Amino acid sequence: MSLAEELKSAVTPRAALLVVGVLALQLLFIASYVGALHNPKPKDVPFGVVAPQQVSAQLVGRLERLPGGPLDPRTVADEAEARKQIMNRDIDGALVVNPAGTTDTLLVASGGGTVLSSALDALFTRVEAADRRTLRTVDIAPASEQDFDGLSAFYLVVGWCVGGYICAAILAISAGSRPANRERAIIRLGVLALYSVLGGLGGAVIVGPILGALPGSVAALWGLGTLVVFAVGAATLALQCLFGIVGIGLAILLIVIAGNPSAGGAFPLPMLPPFWSAIGPALPPGAGTWAARSIAYFKGNDVTGSLLVLSAWAVVGSAITLVTSSLKRTPVAEPLADEVN
Repeated sequence: MSLAEELKSAVTPRAALLVVGVLALQLLFIASYVGALHNPKPKDVPFGVVAPQQVSAQLVGRLERLPGGPLDPRTVADEAEARKQIMNRDIDGALVVNPAGTTDTLLVASGGGTVLSSALDALFTRVEAADRRTLRTVDIAPASEQDFDGLSAFYLVVGWCVGGYICAAILAISAGSRPANRERAIIRLGVLALYSVLGGLGGAVIVGPILGALPGSVAALWGLGTLVVFAVGAATLALQCLFGIVGIGLAILLIVIAGNPSAGGAFPLPMLPPFWSAIGPALPPGAGTWAARSIAYFKGNDVTGSLLVLSAWAVVGSAITLVTSSLKRTPVAEPLADEVN
């Protein structure tokens, strides 16, 4: 057998295409993570200003003109309203000006990301020093002492996402990426649902009662985890139904390569470049991370949008899986089966 024949026998055309696909995923992984995380800077951070009426407009204008546009400032009526808006996750911080003294108060919420709260503290320390004023920082939603850099919610959601697409991939690899009929598709979705309930519960218990990494309701985190796992798994099943085994790679592209760096985990959304901050909330890792932090540190406020995003992934993924499995088609051999044979 010639070298060319040996090469063709050892590496089939299908295998060669898969290797090229893996190389593309590898390069996209590097480009996505480094592109999103290599130079974090606050940009258009929603920020409140509490100050006497005669100076508030001037201060807001000055903050709008800061180099690099780190803030999106707006006037807030009083400190109580600023605290409420921070807890509702409408703004990420607020400056409360004290007209009777030289010390102002910066309100932050490190539970939403310690990197962002630290960046705001550093920024306003410089701003106040330029006016010969001092700054007192108050963290109204502090991250747990066991939650280093506020990353536990992100890692929890990443674990749930990994479980979702690996479970779906195993179901495909073991018995064919495209269910033979609707009944088998329903069974796969049922198995995924059961796995999601167990995976959601396990993650909530580990980060809560066992490790003490996240405060908040274990039941609420359990429900969120169930939805995250099922959403990712259903999306993976749908991609496999549409594209065969290549669908697993597409799931990795969406969830790992695009979703993780844009999730606001390592750096909150206002510190990410525009592309990543725009797509993050629409992908399961970003929606899950936002909701997990809201449950843990913000009394469950502002989770509706994230839950709708996750529900959409779950419903659309399930619908595509059921519809494609119901369509009549000419039976084709599964790619992995061909490779094995």
